[in-house]
Amino acid sequence: MSCCHSQKLRKVNFQGDGLRAGTLWDQGDLAKPQILIDSAAGDSHPGSVHLGKAAEEVKLSVYEKGGKPAVYSVTDICDGVAMAHDGMNYSLVSREIMAFMYEIHALGAPFDGGVLLASCDKSIPAQLMTMLRVDLPFVHVCGGSMLSGPDFMSSEILYGAGDRYAKGDLNEQELMYYTMNCCPSAGACQFIGTASTMQVVSEALGLSLPGNALAPAYGVQINRYARQAGRQIVDNIRNGIIPRRFLSRKNIENAMILHAAVGGSTNALLHIPAIAREVGIQVSQDEFDAVNRQVPVLVSLKTGGHWPTELFWHAGGVPALMRELKDLIHLDAMTVTGRTVGENLQMLEDSGWFAQVQSYLTNYRVAPAEIIKTRRDPVKSQGNIRILKGNLAPGGAVIKLSGVDEAIYNFSGMARVFDSEEEAVAALLRGDIGPGSAIFIKFEGPKGSGMPEMLRTTEALWNMPELSRSVALFTDGRYSGASRGPAVGHIAPEAAEGGPIAYLEDGDMIRMDVAARTLDVVGLHGQPATPAEVAQAFAERSHRKVFPQKADTPAVRLYKKLAMGSEYGGGFGL
Repeated sequence: MSCCHSQKLRKVNFQGDGLRAGTLWDQGDLAKPQILIDSAAGDSHPGSVHLGKAAEEVKLSVYEKGGKPAVYSVTDICDGVAMAHDGMNYSLVSREIMAFMYEIHALGAPFDGGVLLASCDKSIPAQLMTMLRVDLPFVHVCGGSMLSGPDFMSSEILYGAGDRYAKGDLNEQELMYYTMNCCPSAGACQFIGTASTMQVVSEALGLSLPGNALAPAYGVQINRYARQAGRQIVDNIRNGIIPRRFLSRKNIENAMILHAAVGGSTNALLHIPAIAREVGIQVSQDEFDAVNRQVPVLVSLKTGGHWPTELFWHAGGVPALMRELKDLIHLDAMTVTGRTVGENLQMLEDSGWFAQVQSYLTNYRVAPAEIIKTRRDPVKSQGNIRILKGNLAPGGAVIKLSGVDEAIYNFSGMARVFDSEEEAVAALLRGDIGPGSAIFIKFEGPKGSGMPEMLRTTEALWNMPELSRSVALFTDGRYSGASRGPAVGHIAPEAAEGGPIAYLEDGDMIRMDVAARTLDVVGLHGQPATPAEVAQAFAERSHRKVFPQKADTPAVRLYKKLAMGSEYGGGFGL
């Protein structure tokens, strides 16, 4: 395939050449492959602040290979910055809007292909959705991992530190120490939150270069991958390697397997189905549950585990996990390199890549095998994700077991019901929640408020030892990849669509059995009740329940109107 797309359009739009000439394109440039370089670069947060430099490196290598680059940008918001205020309502909304903008950039001008760069939790899935939505060659560049702070400190520590400061247990100088040292470089947060998870997913899908995911963002590695991506995209344009045409269910299954092996974020259960949907592949929550029954957790990553993501990369990262799981993954799945997964692994082996990246672990006096375990000696014999169903969640609910005390796997409690996260957090901080409670936060699903994450609630509870081992959280919203403790999210159907959670009341009795994968209402107002009695009571409540009306801006209203349920990825139903 030549760069025929741009050259065909040049023959019908002569003004376009003149406008490009006004941005320093010369006659020779106009005849070259025209390549979009689009990133989440911006001063928005550490995961995006360094991407402008990486985009420039892509630009240089595109020139070297005989292409003509054009640099664009659509920056993202940070969930950590958006936390604990209405900004969080825009988080999942931003995935859809960013995907539209990348699509507009790709198709609004006569590009022959492109390179997309992102590090974090909404920008990566937005870019991957675009890569599969648009019938053009694309390569993705992951923005890598942030350097850890002292003692492997990372930013989630600030929620507990803030609560201790408010109680007078920390002084201002101590709080400022944590503030100024928890994020010491560019890159995605140092734990296996959604940002790091989606970098793993990008590489596992075969949409970014082998070894790219979670490379240290503070060194030269990311810029080297950017250079390589620029060269790769020119080759892919000439050879007709288009993600939309090669990505198959094999790639999707590889992503689900790697997600389980790293103990990845629950938010991947929103993003992977949304990505797969772009090529007509349906992914159910039950498939995630099945994969997590089969695939062990092979690396103990923060926050629920021990290691920061930078050390995971130095232990061999995604390629090392693929080697260990080679009998489970699809080695014949195609990738943006034009080679299969198996061929990519062999190339890394032959080049000495594994020995090179692992040699840095001598600085930490850690062996690769201490970080990435074998299947004979896993961190956990099964993945962390479980899908729960029952009369409270007939469409399913999601729990991540890392950091959850096994004593709470079989949980019974009395419901404390709130129509927003703000109300729940306020009750916790006032001391109004007692041991054995089941905290329910409803009307926070896609159609309720845009599906914000409930990290503030989970962290508030985590920092209350008197409650954290006996109280569980439940919501039709979602949780952060950094969340810890017993938290069940994505309850479907959501409250705003009239799901059973909408009609739950204070004092109703809840039973959760993780082993049996069930979540049920087993009593009403403190009295045991049969399933039939629960169904009758909820039917009666549905006639008098008044749904809260939340004040929204146009962006959130648009998302709420078009969003599908969380069990379908929460994307626009277009």
